[in-house]
Amino acid sequence: MTGGYDDRDGHIWMDGEMVPWREANVHILTHAMHYASSVFEGERAYNGKIFKSREHSERLKRSAEMVDFEVPYTVDELEAAKAEVLKASGLQDAYIRAVAWRGAGEDMGVASSRNPVRVAIAAWEWGAYYGDAKMKGAKLDISKWKRPSPETIPSHAKAAGLYMSKHAAEAKGCSDAMMYDYRGYVAEATGANIFFVKNGEVHTPDPDCFLNGITRQTVIGMLKDRGITVHERHIMPEELEGFEQCWLTGTAAEVTPVGQIGDHTFEVGELTRDIAESYEKLVRE
Repeated sequence: MTGGYDDRDGHIWMDGEMVPWREANVHILTHAMHYASSVFEGERAYNGKIFKSREHSERLKRSAEMVDFEVPYTVDELEAAKAEVLKASGLQDAYIRAVAWRGAGEDMGVASSRNPVRVAIAAWEWGAYYGDAKMKGAKLDISKWKRPSPETIPSHAKAAGLYMSKHAAEAKGCSDAMMYDYRGYVAEATGANIFFVKNGEVHTPDPDCFLNGITRQTVIGMLKDRGITVHERHIMPEELEGFEQCWLTGTAAEVTPVGQIGDHTFEVGELTRDIAESYEKLVRE
């Protein structure tokens, strides 16, 4: 699939119907465009099967509840729609994007309870999220923005408006940016969770103010199955220089080694490679 994302062949599922790709549009006064009243899921299919599909559908509905609207489809209906989209795409390996949002309607203020909730699902071919970083390790900037307190936003929702900093990182020649949280602890990358290795043990930030990713949870399970100690805790910035290895996790990122964060460098070591390769095998089982 080539060309801009608005100009492609194929179909997108919208509000219960398969719509030609180029006709899957919304009005300029769609509430979500102005107030970020939108939640979404990023999922990957391997060998024709969406990895942990149902967990993603369940999270989409939970995320919507956190930002005060309800997805008007059951989990089973979302699962059926995703299967229909994947089949129509003709792809075995694909990225799946499900999105729900407050559409255009009677309201155009911050509150929009009378506006309809819309849902769409698309699938496309998408390779490695960070390009060749899987071999040599991604280079991360350190973002000037911080993850805010969970008292200020629904930080555990996968919602629009909670993603930033990547453009600035790319302008500096980096793949992404690492963010601190509102207290100054290491948090995550803009759209991926982060792990560190020291003396054979793994350290990862406690997700108390950001999304506890499905891939993150999967990888922690894999590490524990290997008998590797995993510390979920607050990590201070000054600890970065003492870590030996680092990787990112996410549906798009999968397991991606990190070679550099700011001035700190990391080796793409044995454990990092083992987890990346084992995850690749797991999703294709």
